[in-house]
Amino acid sequence: MSLEQLPQHLYEQFADIGQALSSPKRLQILNLLCQKEYSVDALAEKTGMSAANTSAHLQTLEQANLVERRKEGRRVYRAIKDDSVVRLWLSLRDTGLEAIPEAREAMRTYATDPEADPDLSGETLLRRIEEGDVVLLDLRPEEEYEAGHLPEARSIPQSELDARLDELPEDQTIVAYCRGPYCVAAIKGVRALQEAGLDAHRMPGGVAEWRADGLPLQRESS
Repeated sequence: MSLEQLPQHLYEQFADIGQALSSPKRLQILNLLCQKEYSVDALAEKTGMSAANTSAHLQTLEQANLVERRKEGRRVYRAIKDDSVVRLWLSLRDTGLEAIPEAREAMRTYATDPEADPDLSGETLLRRIEEGDVVLLDLRPEEEYEAGHLPEARSIPQSELDARLDELPEDQTIVAYCRGPYCVAAIKGVRALQEAGLDAHRMPGGVAEWRADGLPLQRESS
């Protein structure tokens, strides 16, 4: 390859990434892998696909260097390659929400009540947690929480929330998060908390946004 051929070569390599991102199911897989590593069977269950289809999508993501594999015994796990891929996914998602009128309208219709509070994130959120006036609540499944969660967050999966409301303080602000700004669990969870009379707010992002900002995650021992 000559120097003159370099730009075209790079365009072709970058196009492979674009092709890998062209499937809704692969984007769903990337969003899940931003939370934790998963086996093919687990991803198939969460995405509603067959194991064969899930494996094929993962191969495409691997070929584009977006996903890597780890073998443990006879089981193979997939994970996001690195945090640059997390930032790529978030950039694609946020560009879509900004550029596509239908996406903006869907967010206004379904995901703005209750609104995410932009002040309840990052270093500001960490400071309020340290001061003791905020309780951070992780509404994701327990296995995702154990793989990595925001500092000092409590785990109550959204499916268990109604039965565990008595575990939450009535005199503190509760900030809840799930997998992102349009996560159904976070929207439903905060509505349930508010209906129970608690001062609850939805965090504008989640673990992926936290990782992209270079902020620390906590992990539970197995």
